[in-house]
Amino acid sequence: MVSSHCESRYTERAGPAMYIPYDKVHNIGFISTRIAGTDGVSLEIEKWTRVFEKERFHCFYFAGEIDRPPAQSYQVPAAQFLHPDIRAIFNAAFACHSNGMRTRELTNQIHDIKEHLKDELYNFIDKFKIDLLIPENALTIPLNIPLGLAITEVIAETGLPTIAHHHDFFWERQQFKTNAVWDYLNMAFPPHLPRIRHVVISSSADNQLSLRTGISATIVPNVMDFENPPPPPDPYARDVRQALGLEPDEKLILQPTRVVKRKGIENAIELVSRLGIKARLIISHASGDEGHDYEQRIIEYSRRLNVNTLFVSKIINEHRGTTPDGRKIYTLQDIYHHADFITYPSTVEGFGNAFLEAVYFKKPILVNRYSIYTFDIRPKGFTAVEIDGYVTEEAVEQTRTLLEDSQAREDMVENNYMLARQFYSYEVLHKKLMNLMV
Repeated sequence: MVSSHCESRYTERAGPAMYIPYDKVHNIGFISTRIAGTDGVSLEIEKWTRVFEKERFHCFYFAGEIDRPPAQSYQVPAAQFLHPDIRAIFNAAFACHSNGMRTRELTNQIHDIKEHLKDELYNFIDKFKIDLLIPENALTIPLNIPLGLAITEVIAETGLPTIAHHHDFFWERQQFKTNAVWDYLNMAFPPHLPRIRHVVISSSADNQLSLRTGISATIVPNVMDFENPPPPPDPYARDVRQALGLEPDEKLILQPTRVVKRKGIENAIELVSRLGIKARLIISHASGDEGHDYEQRIIEYSRRLNVNTLFVSKIINEHRGTTPDGRKIYTLQDIYHHADFITYPSTVEGFGNAFLEAVYFKKPILVNRYSIYTFDIRPKGFTAVEIDGYVTEEAVEQTRTLLEDSQAREDMVENNYMLARQFYSYEVLHKKLMNLMV
């Protein structure tokens, strides 16, 4: 239940002004479905946390799954989008046969869990004396509808200053366009409230948010620590190529993504097939929560094109370690060090962390011209092997040249790194976040 202390503390904050009082903010509360692992949202939370803690703010975390320090964490199972009750709501809400209607039972279930999550959010705010909320994609993509509704109502009731950080909106995904929850989507994904400052990660998201909702936003791109290049491989990671079974003269082509349809992995397979050299395609992540049908297609397509494709998610994790059968576990950074070329043929991306990772580790890369790359990244001067939906002979030749010509490769990666330090560094993130705190 909500304490009277919590009510009195935040009611006085309510008001029409949309500002974040820097001098009154001490404790920041990040809210998401999951703050754990190496997904894009969790990684960006870690980067924002580093900036805020450098400015002596204290950061705390509310989620259904958390791998942050327990003393700073507040875990509520129903906040996780994979929770059985939340998955049942999601499946019913976005059923292809819904015809825009839902049952009263579904409505009641949504609101019952929403009230439970509201109570937990109030407890989180009260326990850690939160002065600023930062919902991370929880008001953006409706994987957990009750959580989005709960956050929206808590903000409306407390008047707490809020930065809503949006990574990918529901209208960007075909699967959300047929649903029985338009009223909830319009209410909370995202909400239009005076105490919220909205942050998006691309100009396209900014344009669409304004067009569809009338909400103005600040663009804060994803970043990496380009002021500090990655250290060279240490002894632990020196045997990566051997662990992956590569021969000494075999090229390591890395696809650093999950196995989902929008990643366009067929194009990576075709590229490797057409190169005509000894090479192996390494796919770093599993299919995750989006099913295994596409993974089976990739296996079959690799077999047809005679491409040696390895799925290595079992030996890649955010922390080093050992698998149950005794194999070494590496980080994705360990794999990047040994990659000869990166494939990133995604058709849709909220931003494109893998592109920045390739630049950070100074690797040449193939990119499909997804919209964010085309409108936000490429105009800054970045260079890559580019395709537009399918692999061309020109793309094959450019890739072959980069694999064989060390000077061409160095020219590309050094230029890209210089640009990334200018546009996508922690220094850029620091400036943009501090500009929000006025």
